[in-house]
Amino acid sequence: MAVTIVACSGISNTGKLTAQTGAMLLHCSCGAVEACIPATRPTASLEAAVRYTDRVLVLDGCGDCCGRKKLRALGVEQHLHIVATDCGIEKNGMVEPRFDEIERLSAAVLEAIRE
Repeated sequence: MAVTIVACSGISNTGKLTAQTGAMLLHCSCGAVEACIPATRPTASLEAAVRYTDRVLVLDGCGDCCGRKKLRALGVEQHLHIVATDCGIEKNGMVEPRFDEIERLSAAVLEAIRE
């Protein structure tokens, strides 16, 4: 069963990392990810995108959990939740995400999807 990713997509390195990871998985997950939606999308558009999907995975960059908070405000609960900083990735301002961080976060997402 495919999953829709809601990525926090913030402006910090971990926010950018969630967006880049989601986009990569959308194209490289062999159908395991059916959509990647930024949590920064306007509320009505975000709600329409996640309301009828089978499974939602929120991919937050840090412990602020902005993606999860935005979905909860819509009355939508995620099925899976991953936080980049919980995967050993350091939040360090506006630095661009590194490829090895994208790989690490992608592996965590794929592992969660397949469980």
